[in-house]
Amino acid sequence: MGGLGSIIGFLRSGCSSVSAPIVQKRALVASGGAFLLLFLVALFYLRQTTVAGSSQSYLYLEVGGTLLSFCYAANALVRFRGTHDRTALILVLAVLLLAAIAVDRYMPTARQPSKETAAALLVVALAAYMTSAAFLAAPSAPVAHAGNLLSRPWDLLPAGLFLIAAVCFWQRLKSDKDKKGSASLFDHSLFIVASLNVVCHASAAFSRQLFDGPFFLAELSKTFSYVVMLSGALLDQARLFEQVRSMAVTDSLTGLANYRRLISVLEAELDRSRRTHRPFSIVLLDMDGLKTINDQYGHLTGSRALVRIGKILRNHSRAIDTPARYGGDEFALVLPEAGKDITSRVVSRIRERLASEPEHPALSVSAGVAAFPEDGDTPEKLLGSADRALYAMKYHGRSSVPNLARIAACL
Repeated sequence: MGGLGSIIGFLRSGCSSVSAPIVQKRALVASGGAFLLLFLVALFYLRQTTVAGSSQSYLYLEVGGTLLSFCYAANALVRFRGTHDRTALILVLAVLLLAAIAVDRYMPTARQPSKETAAALLVVALAAYMTSAAFLAAPSAPVAHAGNLLSRPWDLLPAGLFLIAAVCFWQRLKSDKDKKGSASLFDHSLFIVASLNVVCHASAAFSRQLFDGPFFLAELSKTFSYVVMLSGALLDQARLFEQVRSMAVTDSLTGLANYRRLISVLEAELDRSRRTHRPFSIVLLDMDGLKTINDQYGHLTGSRALVRIGKILRNHSRAIDTPARYGGDEFALVLPEAGKDITSRVVSRIRERLASEPEHPALSVSAGVAAFPEDGDTPEKLLGSADRALYAMKYHGRSSVPNLARIAACL
């Protein structure tokens, strides 16, 4: 019976794994069909009603869209200088949107940003020239035929270009999802922008006259696409800025604060302690025998040992404490509103936790404590006092897990 149950469970899981993509595709087709039906109903309703805009509102939309485009262009240039995002730099029209996709996929990344900027601007110039040449070579703008189902069929060409771009960006998002990667907000906004421009030109194809309902639906969709594109770029820019800021104050190996962050926290705690007249302590910890571990087990094991110590410091610290990598095999721990007695207990707990770890090789640390104000009133003095206490413990002998009195004797 157990074997039969296992077989049935395996078959069910296999069937569900096979049918899941089919269900997703059916749901996608159903939602797309529903959206298309609602879109057509809305268009025919706008064609039959007397809803119309004015030249003034049209002018406001054009001016607003132009300003948004200029803001996006400035942001795209700044973004490119920091991230080499060529897609963001090239986006203007449907032709340029497809050119941006092609450049991002096939153009190799140059070592010098100036070369990539020149290449991107060359693509923009060529696309603009070709578009202008095609526009000038084309006959005069045809008159919309109000009696036809498609009053302006020539708008289907840009709609098709934007549809191709939307499909390409959808495949890009799907590829990132299949690779277990997280697509950025900017990538999602590009897909929405392309889709909105499909709606824009499809609506324009049904417009019978200037300023009627479908015409203004097209203008609103186009202007809203500018809003989505600029908002997505700005929000993704903020995410990148936060990521860079976090990397600037975080040790890449252990995930703890780095030396810059440690000094900043010490200065902030000194200011706070001077105002509140409350003590705080800092602990310096030095890993014992890192060179021996590197020689016997290799540098990967030595790096893993540093990660293990960083994890224990993070797990055995309060939310207000700041564990940091001081440099090399040395760590620091800032404990706000904690005297030497509390800090000694924290050090003892950390050392005991290291000694009880089942992972090999066994690790141990030497520790030195300094407290404000008795051991110093600047970051340099506090770190120097903790460093002297650390080496007093390290080179005057100790057991593998010293008791509290042994640690206190080294302070």
